[in-house]
Amino acid sequence: MIIKHLSLALAACLAGSIAAAQPLEDKFRQLDELLPTPGITRTASGAPGHAYWQQRADYRLRATLDEAKRRIDGSGTVTYHNNSPDTLSYLWVQLDQNMFRADSDNRAIATVPSREAWGKATEADGMKFEAMRFIVESRTFDGGFNITGLSGTGGQPLKYTINKTMMRIDLPQPMKPGSRFSFKMAWNFNIPEMHVLGRRSGYEKFEEDKNDLFEVAQWYPRMAAYYDAAGWQNKQYLGDGEFTLEFGDYDIELTVPADHIVASTGELQNPGEVLSATQRERLKQARSSGKPVIIVTQKEAEAAEKSRSSASKTWHYKAANVRDFAFASSRKFIWDAQGYKKGGTDVLAMSYYPKEGNPLWERYSTQAIIHTIEQYNKYAFDYPYPIAISVNGPVGGMEYPMISFNGPRPVKDKKTGELTYSKRTKYGLIGVIIHEVGHNYFPMIVNSDERQWTWMDEGLNSFLEYLSERAWEDDFPDTRGDPRAIVDYMRSKNQVPVMTNSESVLQRGNNAYAKPATALIVLRETVLGRELFDFAFREYARRWKFKRPTPADFFRTMEDASGTDLDWFWRGWFYTTDAVDVSVDGITEYSVNTKNPDIEKAWKKAQKDAEPVSVTSQRDKGTARRVDAHPQLKDFYNEHDDFTVTNKDRNKYSEAVEGLEDWEKALLAQGKHLYLVDFSNLGGLVTPLVLDIELKSGKKYIERIPAEVWRYSPKKITKLIATDEPMVGLTQDPYWETADTDVSNNAWPRKIMPSRLELFKTDRTKDDLMKDFNTPLKLKDAKDKKAAQ
Repeated sequence: MIIKHLSLALAACLAGSIAAAQPLEDKFRQLDELLPTPGITRTASGAPGHAYWQQRADYRLRATLDEAKRRIDGSGTVTYHNNSPDTLSYLWVQLDQNMFRADSDNRAIATVPSREAWGKATEADGMKFEAMRFIVESRTFDGGFNITGLSGTGGQPLKYTINKTMMRIDLPQPMKPGSRFSFKMAWNFNIPEMHVLGRRSGYEKFEEDKNDLFEVAQWYPRMAAYYDAAGWQNKQYLGDGEFTLEFGDYDIELTVPADHIVASTGELQNPGEVLSATQRERLKQARSSGKPVIIVTQKEAEAAEKSRSSASKTWHYKAANVRDFAFASSRKFIWDAQGYKKGGTDVLAMSYYPKEGNPLWERYSTQAIIHTIEQYNKYAFDYPYPIAISVNGPVGGMEYPMISFNGPRPVKDKKTGELTYSKRTKYGLIGVIIHEVGHNYFPMIVNSDERQWTWMDEGLNSFLEYLSERAWEDDFPDTRGDPRAIVDYMRSKNQVPVMTNSESVLQRGNNAYAKPATALIVLRETVLGRELFDFAFREYARRWKFKRPTPADFFRTMEDASGTDLDWFWRGWFYTTDAVDVSVDGITEYSVNTKNPDIEKAWKKAQKDAEPVSVTSQRDKGTARRVDAHPQLKDFYNEHDDFTVTNKDRNKYSEAVEGLEDWEKALLAQGKHLYLVDFSNLGGLVTPLVLDIELKSGKKYIERIPAEVWRYSPKKITKLIATDEPMVGLTQDPYWETADTDVSNNAWPRKIMPSRLELFKTDRTKDDLMKDFNTPLKLKDAKDKKAAQ
């Protein structure tokens, strides 16, 4: 630490930070050039405008599951409501199953690891061969929708054109604003095997008992979204960008083998026809129970596995104001349930799982559902639906209204043959259930466009998942949200901004889940504080409940409801790949020159005495001097040095003090220690400064400085720190709360950073190691194996 003396005049001027002279780069300019212009449908405050509108689609459908052929046959009626101010001459429908056609874009663009990677034997071999298996077997699978009928309600055929995963229906007459149009359709498709070709749905076959478990989604032609900010949503389904759908009412009849148990979106309308009296009584008990009640026991499920019914049953469901519908069906299902009622929420939480899921699922699944609803209600709004379901099957993690598919299971112990689970599997299950059930809020109710902006549902949901996991127990092994967990990604070169289209995102788990979740934690804990943040986030959720927000609506609402200009934050975290890396470059200590000779000359003498003795003086010690041999040569100047205070000095000081103003006299009396601290912004992302200051007495305190400290100089600043006693140390970001990518330069004086040297040889490449490091602990984003990898 450099120590200098500061004149009173300069001390009075240093009221804040000093910006080094440099070209100005305005990190705090407004986002006006990036955000759409507000209007009558979406306001500058981020709220829906007075002319906001939203389309609607109601479905009345029948579907039959052919277990032997692993096929769905469906038919029904769709009623489309044109609530827009526009006249529509055609409608667009999503045919997502066409992703599995032999000529689909998804198959054409599928790639495998590089030639170099194929030449190395690594732990990623499983990924390489699964990618090859997908490409090979997808060529022989007869997938995709087979449209067998499309007509008006009067039976007149409708003209349609299929464009890959989209279908255009040409209307007999244009739909005027406020009108509705109904049409009938019939279709069928083969269900893909999830572990081979599946993507968010499919079947799993169990070799031991020769049964299948079906998780069925994207099973009917679904109306594409049409909205003010984008018109028709016309992005093809390539697998990563998910779904953009309209809300509506569903009336669904599902015909399945008579010995199957069905889990589904919506409320069961005919329990007397498909459930036994015992099952109905157990469900009644579950609604008021304080713990899960078993509706279908493991013993009953195991008995059902051993036979095959040739009959069928039709399960009738209704769901109001949902944007999609999914179901699962198997004779292997164990089923438990528990009611939860609080505030505006009255829900029956239910879990369905094969015996292969126990003992893990029976213990944790339904409890995790209820915990999710309890926590998300605090930060968003009361869960509005009557049902919340978690199903164990082949899908690692995927959400639909009221129902989610979740993958983690125990494994068989090789010695005992018993099913057991690791710590990673336990918390992976709890985490993925929280994540997928949480998706009911974002995007199933706050209906963002997943096909365009993955982060708007995955990132916001991962943020709430992080808060919910921490409410489950101390030290929950969460991996997404804590700023220290994102630094390796933030410093990496292979990344794109968060505001990137879903199909172009690199490192999907880090980009669309972890980084936006971390950004919101930083915003909540470090920038705004919990009270302001939580109020603003709830306002966003409630404003856009059952509506379709865009990124601008989120950004503007958070600013509007918190009363804070956050354009700098959105720009840095969402529109760039800049990282936080603040370096403490040096500290210069200044003390105030009081002009008092008794104080100042003593200070100067102390400084002189602190200087090292020169080598020459050390070696000259003991050398004979003339004045010692001839004392008559000594006079006044030999008896007094430069630090002697004279009456002339004191008189001059008295005259100077008389000319000072009161505030100047007070500053002199305080005896403050002044430090000029130099900071560099090496990462490019401006951030608040969190300074841990240690004083000579051992006292420590935190000083928080807003990010606006960088507004005039985004690369280098100098900050004045005033203390009551000498400062002996300073650390920036002591709690690792800003995602600083290099903490080795955060302290002054510098700290030695511990590390370990790996002495064992390895053939694995740096890329292999980084891939392992970036693989998340939990399966919450593992909507398919490609996403997990």
